[in-house]
Amino acid sequence: MSDYFGKQTPKLGFGLMRLPRKGLATDIEQVKQMVDLFLENGFTYFDTAYVYLGSEAAAKKALVDRHPRESFTLATKLNAMIAPTENAAKKQFFTSLKRTGASYFDYYLLHSLMENNYAKYERFHLWDFAREQKEKGLIRHLGFSFHAGPELLDQLLTEHPDVDFVQLQINYADWENPSVHSKANYEVARKHGKSIVVMEPVKGGNLANPPDEVKKLMKSCRPEMSYASWAIRFAASLDGMITVLSGMSNTKQMQDNISYMKDFQPLTEEEQKIIQQAQRILGNSSTIPCTSCHYCTKGCPKNIPIPEIFAAMNQKLGNGQAEQAAASYRQAVEKKGAADDCIHCRQCEKVCPQHLPVTQYLDQCKKIIDG
Repeated sequence: MSDYFGKQTPKLGFGLMRLPRKGLATDIEQVKQMVDLFLENGFTYFDTAYVYLGSEAAAKKALVDRHPRESFTLATKLNAMIAPTENAAKKQFFTSLKRTGASYFDYYLLHSLMENNYAKYERFHLWDFAREQKEKGLIRHLGFSFHAGPELLDQLLTEHPDVDFVQLQINYADWENPSVHSKANYEVARKHGKSIVVMEPVKGGNLANPPDEVKKLMKSCRPEMSYASWAIRFAASLDGMITVLSGMSNTKQMQDNISYMKDFQPLTEEEQKIIQQAQRILGNSSTIPCTSCHYCTKGCPKNIPIPEIFAAMNQKLGNGQAEQAAASYRQAVEKKGAADDCIHCRQCEKVCPQHLPVTQYLDQCKKIIDG
């Protein structure tokens, strides 16, 4: 994913919300070490917010005062919910400039939009205010972070088509979660052509310590990789990503993240299948639970490679890999039957040991991939 400067943005971002503490204060010396390590390994994206206690000041001391301004990109956010008046909300921007000493923000976000607050951003004219700062060169790229459903996201992106990006909660456990809407929101953002910054890829740290059944799956495939690495690489493998934020709280966590993100490689096909199995274990999965036994293909009158088509479909349903899914599908059906060749004879369903509604799934594949 190329960023707006015409160069590659590293897929790991440093979220400055959970910085290390020394007593009640931020451990600035450890933050300095983490910032230096992050930059030394080629990463550039730092994310803070007006409401993150002590975070903007820490960014100034550990980052802005110690490194050339062009060597990093800095994001911060304006939160209307805590502002009693329009002037107070707008003042946050200038306070953030002073706290960070950054002179401008590479990425500026209206913070945490959802059903119960988005109207306040409109009422306080904050969209227009942010655009004015962008015109002045104080903001390079304007976006918003979002915590609601796809209907509101579609509305906001329709009403504000000039935003450059959107920040979304995306992780493999919540991909189909009806209260988080990771997949649905991702698809809305991409429909509008918006690039995405990912927040909460490890679900607040929960996916760094998943259930034992998920741990066993992951260790059987990549024993050397941390559980958090699976979560971050899942999000980073999606199309349209600017970067994936990790709220690193100590140097050890940063070293782990750097170990697999410095030379980032998207999830392999085998790893995607592991993620799909993990999603089923955790619930909220719409992937097709095909085991690729191929009983269904032996008597198919149209020679349809059903398991291979379902595997391609799962690349999109479980991992958001739309382009890869389309390529896998084309490869699977080359010189064979396609999903729309199915005549609904249901021979496949009679022999399926998983008792899957195979013809329904093929119709679904036809609409999503073949169509």
